Amino acid sequence: MLLALANCDEALTSSVAPQPRPVALAPEPIAYVPPSAASQDLARFYQRVERDLLTRGLLRIDGGGPDAPYDADDLARNFEVIAFYSEYPDHAVTVSSRQTDGQLSRWTGPVRIQAEFAPSVAPAAREQDAAQIEAYAARLARLTDHPISVVNRKANFHVFFAGKDDSAFVVTRLKQLIPNISQALLDLVANPRANIDCFVFASATSTAPHRYVRAVTLIRTELPDLLRQSCIHEEIAQGLGLSNDSPAARPSIFNDDDEFALLTSHDEKLLTMLYDPRLQPGVTVEAARPVVRIIARELMGQQL
Repeated sequence: MLLALANCDEALTSSVAPQPRPVALAPEPIAYVPPSAASQDLARFYQRVERDLLTRGLLRIDGGGPDAPYDADDLARNFEVIAFYSEYPDHAVTVSSRQTDGQLSRWTGPVRIQAEFAPSVAPAAREQDAAQIEAYAARLARLTDHPISVVNRKANFHVFFAGKDDSAFVVTRLKQLIPNISQALLDLVANPRANIDCFVFASATSTAPHRYVRAVTLIRTELPDLLRQSCIHEEIAQGLGLSNDSPAARPSIFNDDDEFALLTSHDEKLLTMLYDPRLQPGVTVEAARPVVRIIARELMGQQL
């Protein structure tokens, strides 16, 4: 003990600066493997889809405008539908959705997002996607006032970018991350239906079924730039707890009409409401309704 204390005193008076602990290095990136002809065909198909949507005035990136007004009542009504219920299994897959419909589910601990790129994702696309996730995570943290960050290790929210050729890679990684993952989810990941270009599933624990502890998103790398960014915005937001879509929600990405590609002003308010401390995980839609109405009016600047 005295020797240790003496060493401490010596260190405190030394002119040599203490060496910082080594920083954990990010894992080595997966080597790039050019996509197959089938994957390239799928990429051309999605390019045609994106062009068609843009030609029809869809996939807007303006966040909403005078042509898409909404008030506090709209916001409260849309929040109830989008935050208290889950669309399963069409687009967002929430593992516990069948048990928690009608009750609020979200994260209570820090959300640590990590992007993982399968072999067929080109290096330039990896850089672009990683930068978009970094910026989006910072935006989500500001909107929710919740600890949301991008990490290289010990993630609990994994965002996979993978293509038609990468099923084996993704299945292997999911088995490593979630040893008890169901075969149904593995099958969905390995062979997603043609109309599914991205999806997310979030999981809780049996003792706290409304508190998410892990989420996994899969985004097809064959998607062109705007559709891929649209998937980043919607799937991560849904993985945070806005797990449903509503045809009445406008302007919103939580609407399957594809009018808006990126998070809107309306959607930002939904996220702020979701992580308002006055709404706790597990609260029922009926019990939350008066509070939801108050929060919506506060956010819209309308009289209570």
